[in-house]
Amino acid sequence: FAQITAEELEDEPPSGEEPVDARLSERDAAGENNEGAVTEETEGDGQRDGEEAEQPDQTPTLSNKPRKKKKKRKTKKTSAGETLEDNDLEDIDSLLEKIEDTDGLSHQTQSGIIADSRPLLYVEHRNLNPENELKRYFGARAVLGDQRPRQRQRQYVRSTWLTAPKNTWPRYSKTGIAMQLVDTRRGVQYFTFEHHREYQQVQFKFLDAVESMDPNNIVLLLQMNPYHVDSLLQLSDVCRMQEDQEMARDLVERALYSLECAFHPVFSLTSGTCRLDYRRPENRAFFLALFKHLMFLEKRGCPRTALEFCKLILSLDPENDPLCVLLLIDFLSLRAREYTFLTRMFQEWESHRNLSQLPNFAFSVPLAYFFLSQQEERSELELSQAREKATQLIQLALIMFPSVLMPLLDHCSVQPDARVASHSFFGLNAQISQPPALNQLTSLYVGRTHSLWKDPAVMAWLETNVHEVLRMVDARDPLVEESEHKRKMRYQSAPRNIYRHVILSEMKEATAALPLEVTSQPVMGFDPLPPLDSIVSYTRPERTNHPSNESTLSLFFRSLLPNFNLQGDIRHDGDEEAGAGQDLNQGVNRLMAAMRDMLANIQFQEPPRDDNPEGDGDWD
Repeated sequence: FAQITAEELEDEPPSGEEPVDARLSERDAAGENNEGAVTEETEGDGQRDGEEAEQPDQTPTLSNKPRKKKKKRKTKKTSAGETLEDNDLEDIDSLLEKIEDTDGLSHQTQSGIIADSRPLLYVEHRNLNPENELKRYFGARAVLGDQRPRQRQRQYVRSTWLTAPKNTWPRYSKTGIAMQLVDTRRGVQYFTFEHHREYQQVQFKFLDAVESMDPNNIVLLLQMNPYHVDSLLQLSDVCRMQEDQEMARDLVERALYSLECAFHPVFSLTSGTCRLDYRRPENRAFFLALFKHLMFLEKRGCPRTALEFCKLILSLDPENDPLCVLLLIDFLSLRAREYTFLTRMFQEWESHRNLSQLPNFAFSVPLAYFFLSQQEERSELELSQAREKATQLIQLALIMFPSVLMPLLDHCSVQPDARVASHSFFGLNAQISQPPALNQLTSLYVGRTHSLWKDPAVMAWLETNVHEVLRMVDARDPLVEESEHKRKMRYQSAPRNIYRHVILSEMKEATAALPLEVTSQPVMGFDPLPPLDSIVSYTRPERTNHPSNESTLSLFFRSLLPNFNLQGDIRHDGDEEAGAGQDLNQGVNRLMAAMRDMLANIQFQEPPRDDNPEGDGDWD
């Protein structure tokens, strides 16, 4: 829900303040955990929307649902061939701009810490829709076009938050996936996805299709089961490799839709208190689908929507962070210009998560403070505090991670001056001497974020601080030696979630730095680097390994008798079935030997000699 700022409260008449505050308190108490409550509340908002339509000041306080209903009531009055009037579209644009302006304001205390009552990982439903972001950039007319008249003729589909179902998708039916509430501890709810028996059988067929190394088998499986999640994710990777980005994105959205339709009634995307355990294979598809979706959103030019999905992934398991989205959330915050969110996250999590020990946070947070110091609408006190904080943090980052500077300048096509280029602190030795795990982190950050540092003002600020760091190094500041000791002691080996993040991100700079134990094993797109402590609820039936050098006749008998084994290497499990299978194989082996003798003794008769009309003579 949109947040009411202090300016709006001052502009509104006193008589309208009490019901607005009462409505906000009711929404905060509800927590959006019950779909029924949300529906009733939305209907109530829709009624109030009709009653208070003449009060434009309160329009931004309403949720998205009433606005959608109001737009539908407007469109019903028009004929099928008509489009919305230009004035209506302009009203929508101005409304979105007003919401954006009010949402962008934030209250700050004297210490610079944001006094926001909402949780850090609070997710807003309206920010999960990329169309809302595109409307802010290009206007509703350019984004919607003539979609609205067509939508009136579309058949009813279930409303979802993560994706919007499309007319081109197959008709949805229950897939055999369900979500269960496992436990509730300290106000946190733990859920898990479950696969019913029929879905398990489809999963086994999918594993067979993957082992065949033929994408056509996955296509055939999806024709029979169009909402099988792992097949959609795997085929999406195949389409992306074939440069079919549109189809790849569509398949990921269909997988998200299938999973959202299986949500538990009390599972909430926005509360930040719902957890999923990545160690369970059934839950991994949801994590991976969200990650792949946000990567497509970022490439599509919707960083604000991608940031909201990144916050959602982090809220599902903030302690373990199985996909290590902490390596990505700073980049999306800077791209979306959500500088206050990034600085707030650093302030709240630094004490217990040591974010400053990650190169991406060490460099991105001072960059966010620098951008805040360039905003003229802020007070002079806030600007000076932001400049001071940016200077302090960027110098600490350069001292702690000197190997970032030269690759960053190289990616930005900037030539360092003679003093920096000749100094050993930022030289080639800084990159060679660092541990392999740190090399992966720095390569990932430089490859992903270098475009944000190309601004001339940013480069001038960076140059000033680089020279200041060199002065501290020449003066033998104890902080320099302490940081060098930390680099050698830490970052010896990266955890498995960082490797998983590097594989999913597909940054060539970081992928090249992966260790051999990761690159030597096969990586499947539907489950890259599964956890070593996985919680398996069901297992795939074992399949006998058939020798690859079988003859055609042996394969023929195997097609007739699946238990047939020419070598007779049957496992002895101590039961009667093993003995019966061995007797069967022995009998078939005797039959095979007899048939080989028969084929060896076959003699072909010479064809009868007939007169050759062409006179070429008899057959030899």
